[in-house]
Amino acid sequence: MQALPQPMRYLDRETVASLCARIDPLEAVTEAFLAVRANRSGVATEAALRWITPDGSAARSLVLPAWNDGAYGCKIINASLGNVDRGLPRAAGLILLYDSETAEPVCLMEGAQISALRTAAVSVAALRAVRPLPTVDRVALLGCGVQARTHLGLLAAHGAVKSVIVYDLSPSRREAFADELRAALPEIDVEIAADPESAVRSAPVTVAATTTTTAYVPLAWLPEGSVFLNVSLDDAAEDVLLGVEHLFVDDWHLVSEDDTRLLGRLAQAGRATAPGTEIPGARQVDADLAMLLSGAYARPIASTDRTVINPFGMGVHDVALATRVHALACDEDAGVFLPR
Repeated sequence: MQALPQPMRYLDRETVASLCARIDPLEAVTEAFLAVRANRSGVATEAALRWITPDGSAARSLVLPAWNDGAYGCKIINASLGNVDRGLPRAAGLILLYDSETAEPVCLMEGAQISALRTAAVSVAALRAVRPLPTVDRVALLGCGVQARTHLGLLAAHGAVKSVIVYDLSPSRREAFADELRAALPEIDVEIAADPESAVRSAPVTVAATTTTTAYVPLAWLPEGSVFLNVSLDDAAEDVLLGVEHLFVDDWHLVSEDDTRLLGRLAQAGRATAPGTEIPGARQVDADLAMLLSGAYARPIASTDRTVINPFGMGVHDVALATRVHALACDEDAGVFLPR
């Protein structure tokens, strides 16, 4: 007798958010990095579909397959830059988890919540390896969207940030964002910057989470001892990437193969190279984040050194977080089952 397919559980945005609140995202992404280093986890070839919408906005769909300690899955994350003006979230997506034996999809969940959380968790875990979080008393946020909000919330939850200075190209958006932060995090002083330079120069940590494809932050803006979290595409200028004392990436292969990012273009031009690989005239990336988080990075990071953390975004962290969410959902019989 033929076995019946397993039912597929669906977790909507509200359910995912509720379950995410009960897991430790820093622990999840750190363990995933260590598993990657031990060859127990990894990513497969990603796919990208890009187009221009009828109103002229850039849009894309990314497919990120990965495995993590025996769990297998895939994130599909889409975005349209015109969504902000439409009053919609810029990004939306889904995550699929598979049965490790039959390969059947067993869980489908809303993906934007986990995508934002894993991005912020990677940044904060890497920052924690460079600077003790309680010493990070001030942060500059470039871009006033979901990523900035998620990063700040996670930093605050781990004992960092007494004041924040925010900047966005849209004056109305930065005003509304500042008001939102004051209401949600009343213990944090919130300032609005008139320009990005004054924001970056005033803070020991900057989170760049914009949609720009044109670099605009030069090395001269970075204070001594500062950390620049280059979350979005191209905020950091060439002299930042080539001139800081420490440069970390999450996955060199992913970064170097992507010509939509400045560091990828520098790699393809032979001006930046992989950790441990020397090319005359090229900036060598100091380490990947798996090495940094494992404690194997041997070079001391002085209090005056400037550091750039440049995470590309690895699907293994989405799978790691989604697996924990799915386990909680199974324990509590959360979500709904979709017919096959």
